[in-house]
Amino acid sequence: MSWIMELKLYDTLTREKRVFVPLDPARVRMYVCGPTVYDFAHIGNARPVIVFDVLFRLLRHIYGADHVTYVRNITDVDDKINARAAERGISIRDLTEETYKNFKADIEALGCLPPTVEPRATEHIDAMKVLIERLVAGGHAYVEQDHVLFSVPSMPDYGQLSKRPLDEMIAGARVEVAPYKKDAQDFVLWKPSKPGEPAWPSPCGIATPGRPGWHIECSAMSWKHLGETFDIHGGGIDLVFPHHENEIAQSRCAFHTGVMANYWMHNGFLQVEGEKMSKSLGNFVTIHALLADWPGEVLRLNMLRTHYRQPIDWTVKGLEESWKTLDDWYMVAADASGTLVSGHVLEALSDDLNTPQAIAALHGLRNRAQSGDRLAADELASSLRFLGFLRESAADWAARRQAGRDIDVSKVQVLIDARTAARKAKNFAESDRIRDELAAMGVVLKDSKDGTTWEIAR
Repeated sequence: MSWIMELKLYDTLTREKRVFVPLDPARVRMYVCGPTVYDFAHIGNARPVIVFDVLFRLLRHIYGADHVTYVRNITDVDDKINARAAERGISIRDLTEETYKNFKADIEALGCLPPTVEPRATEHIDAMKVLIERLVAGGHAYVEQDHVLFSVPSMPDYGQLSKRPLDEMIAGARVEVAPYKKDAQDFVLWKPSKPGEPAWPSPCGIATPGRPGWHIECSAMSWKHLGETFDIHGGGIDLVFPHHENEIAQSRCAFHTGVMANYWMHNGFLQVEGEKMSKSLGNFVTIHALLADWPGEVLRLNMLRTHYRQPIDWTVKGLEESWKTLDDWYMVAADASGTLVSGHVLEALSDDLNTPQAIAALHGLRNRAQSGDRLAADELASSLRFLGFLRESAADWAARRQAGRDIDVSKVQVLIDARTAARKAKNFAESDRIRDELAAMGVVLKDSKDGTTWEIAR
């Protein structure tokens, strides 16, 4: 172990911050639910990717890069995938390959390390069928009308992760009312495929070809790559119920274990400009679209300025502040060399990934470095690189910043005129939208009694 600071992580299952003790320090194991590859990933999808990338880096630092296994799956069989492929008139395989390629490029731009293993659901069908047949044999699942369903009443302590009352769990699962269910809470492990959908020979002697339910996919992939029990399972807070609750049920009942993972970690929700992100509100933002206007490092820093368990409000103002901060860091540390990560940064991260506190420590180093402390500059540089920043030279960063200031003046004026007209019409929603569009271009507006002027953001 290269660093002896005690690592504490908040465990959703126990609702407390616990000292991290791996099952095997020579083989630390983490599983995080990855994307369903049917479209460009949105900025909310980026949050767990960035958060658990930081944890991956920290675990590698503590236990050694060769002793940490990080599995992040790819869901490539799903109702959304089937619908999108049909909508676009392309094959499911072509859609998932294209989407996965886009996802990989986007998160690479965010400075995320590749996971140790990136399994695909369609490559683990046999493992899913093994688990399903074990559950049926153990009395935890049953076959009905070509479906296989998990019997929730067969597990007396079901629901410990979400700790929801029974009626809330039934409502929260938004389960289909179906005649083949013995209990409203029961969930699908396997279902028959419709014509044109992906299909495999079914388990349990079912003659009709079918495909797996969503929850069983992660149980199978984590088992095959990490074992029956492992150290950390992560994902967004939206996955606690029903997805992670059902993973626990499947894995524990299949393997007769007390736990599936020793620590359950969940990042908080993300909203955009104070509102829930949705296509109906017109604020659905993809990573790909943001990267057209902002460097990946800006998006990464903006995400890490908020503690991972807290809700985050994704704003243009926040992005501008993150870019300014990176300008300072690049100016002071980009060309410095160093191998020692700041102890204050590591101490902050060891306290349940307290990235705001780590960033405060980086600001302290920056202030010292700007005053001529060369050791502080070296420590700042090594700490930033450890966190996935300073991936460019100072010259390249400056050139990128200048390129971002090449504003189309005529376009700016057209947008300002449109905003003025919207304000006169009292269409404030449109006025705000145009202001935000200009801000994304790096244009800051100044309203006065004489009209609107603008300048380029620093």
